[in-house]
Amino acid sequence: MIVVGGEALVDLVPAPETVPGELGPLLPLPGGGPYNVAITVGRLGAPVRFLSRLSTDSFGDALLRRLQLSNVDTLMVQRGPEPTTLAVAGIAADGSARYSFHVEGTADREVAHPGPLPPDVKIVSLGTLSLLLEPGASRYERLMREHSDRGGLTVVDPNIRPAMVTDATAYRARVASWLPDIGLLKLSIEDAEWLAQGNADEAVTDWLGRGPAAVVLTRGGDGIVVRTAAGVEVEVPTVPATVVDTIGAGDTVHGALLAWLHNNGTTTPETLHAVDAAAWREALTFAARAASITVSRAGAEPPYAAELAVQP
Repeated sequence: MIVVGGEALVDLVPAPETVPGELGPLLPLPGGGPYNVAITVGRLGAPVRFLSRLSTDSFGDALLRRLQLSNVDTLMVQRGPEPTTLAVAGIAADGSARYSFHVEGTADREVAHPGPLPPDVKIVSLGTLSLLLEPGASRYERLMREHSDRGGLTVVDPNIRPAMVTDATAYRARVASWLPDIGLLKLSIEDAEWLAQGNADEAVTDWLGRGPAAVVLTRGGDGIVVRTAAGVEVEVPTVPATVVDTIGAGDTVHGALLAWLHNNGTTTPETLHAVDAAAWREALTFAARAASITVSRAGAEPPYAAELAVQP
């Protein structure tokens, strides 16, 4: 079992007919980095349970229903009267998205620590705003350390939102403090450069020496690369697609990697260290194919396993 913890929110995305530079209708679409990751894992057929706190408002009801329809176990989903987090998205001409977040007093920040995880939980995945915004951030961090201490595999995507970080120095130090407890660090090249304050390649070398078995970098149109503590380096290109927007592309890569790891028996730090170059190429190619489907659709709409099965 994979547990994905973190925020679920609603993206308010401009309608396709909106004229650039003008206000237009905003379409509410389900989102949030960890939420998208859990949806991806469920749709790709690996067992996944989502840990978060959802509002009892209509947005929260819709978010819960979509999890269930996407084969995600909701046993660890908490509910509360606080409102749902909103992310107002702006879409650039190349399909890339920028966000402004409305997070004050929202439900996902108030998540409670779930207590000891069941023994069937092999992988814990965390990331994005849930590791930044208190009080939930400290509770997820505690969960990460507890799972690592018991020998479990942790996967983290910081998914940095610089505008939300009030003390960059302190947050960089906090992320660095997680490294001994992270098995797989997945992040975008932009996030790596922000954390490193410059040279991402040198930073990856440093990070690999402080705990993670592997670091996966997504680089937009330049593909995906993995470097490992064992000295493996593998790069795969993006899969050509007609891009509608890039919302959820990195989350799809994250979720597809989780599904691949689980389905190939890589569910412990020891087995992750043993993944060789050929297996990493297979994993990254699988993730790139999944992401190519997501970017061809509006919003974060990851593929199902059957859709990947018919891909070349």
